[in-house]
Amino acid sequence: MRTAAAVLILALGVACCPAADKIFNVRTFGATGAGEDFDTVAIQKALDACANSGGTVEFPAGIYLSRPLVIHAQTTVQLEAGAILQASTNQADFMKFPGDWLAAKSSGDFIPFISGRDLTNVTFTGGGVIDGGGAVWWPAAEKARRAKSGYTLPRPNLIVIERCQHLRLENITLQNSPKFHFVPSECEDVVVSNVTILAPEYAANTDAIDPSACQDVLITRCRIDVGDDNIAIKSGRKIAGREFASENITVTGCTFLHGHGVSIGSETAGGVRGVTVNHCTFENTENGLRIKSDVKRGGLVEDISYSDIVMSNVVPAITFTCYYMNDSAGDATKAGAGQTAGEKIPVYRNIRVANLKATCQKAAGIILGLPENCISNVVFENVQISAPQGMTIRNARGIQFKNSNITVQEGAPVISENAQIEGLGTTD
Repeated sequence: MRTAAAVLILALGVACCPAADKIFNVRTFGATGAGEDFDTVAIQKALDACANSGGTVEFPAGIYLSRPLVIHAQTTVQLEAGAILQASTNQADFMKFPGDWLAAKSSGDFIPFISGRDLTNVTFTGGGVIDGGGAVWWPAAEKARRAKSGYTLPRPNLIVIERCQHLRLENITLQNSPKFHFVPSECEDVVVSNVTILAPEYAANTDAIDPSACQDVLITRCRIDVGDDNIAIKSGRKIAGREFASENITVTGCTFLHGHGVSIGSETAGGVRGVTVNHCTFENTENGLRIKSDVKRGGLVEDISYSDIVMSNVVPAITFTCYYMNDSAGDATKAGAGQTAGEKIPVYRNIRVANLKATCQKAAGIILGLPENCISNVVFENVQISAPQGMTIRNARGIQFKNSNITVQEGAPVISENAQIEGLGTTD
């Protein structure tokens, strides 16, 4: 198993290799950058011409209105400062088959704004902006969510890259995706560096970065302010040849503003191992550190390390739950009412939280395992949490608090049930 340091070395030594000096300027292929007419055909011609060349598709300053695009291997997309790649606001442009977009059965019925699969050496960079035009999608999504709690209305994602080796996203802004912003799926050696990702707090399901079944991922120096998970590490199924579908993922030096924190799950059936989150700041997020899984699509999550983290005004600091209620608030309810464990039971173990300081709006956190499969071996060291209420721990073994304190306004710092806890006073 590669260490986080090895991931960094690999990323900087391989994914950052400079591309050849072949330049494919989209204006040469007919793009105007005026933001009035679609530049889709010209942009796609540039991308096709660059395919497998090790060259750069260059966007000078301007607004490039486009329908969905496909990227190829050995390609760098360079949006210069002042360049905006703007997605169409016509929902029909993103549908695989004509029809009413509100009747779509899944997000698979839509085409991402930018997509590519079975690639090597792909980079997005340059200081510009990729804008998903999400404002035309969000009102219907919020209406659907309010009508059915936790429901995700199908919509397209902004960037989806599948099965790519050496994928880099750097020095760029992603904003206003209809749904998820950046989804690398089954990729290896992924670096996301100095990226800003923005969507309104009210924009439903606008996850920022969702590495799904990826290995060797580095997310560093990013600023993220969105309406759902800031980062969501997913592992929905087993991948041939891998013990863990998601492995060796490092998040470091990032700032999270609004959003739902750093999550593992809710899909964990393929297994997750070796996640490191350190030197990060959370402000006004719903959740800080979160591991979540439905009892019917869980897997093994182990060797997780969180350290050197500052949180302010979060709800709450810690959420490790083996029941997933489709919304964050639901995770805090009594142990999984109405859910029955299936064959893919979540297993969380060997988790370390060190050097964390947090203030919470409500409770300090919740650790909620299954009666038949307790969360095990969670160590809190040098952790200071201030909250109106304490941390609830149920169905857990080997929970240790070392040089740590939970300061509460009412009740006990830890409320436990079927839990083995050391280091803090508890009440049953």
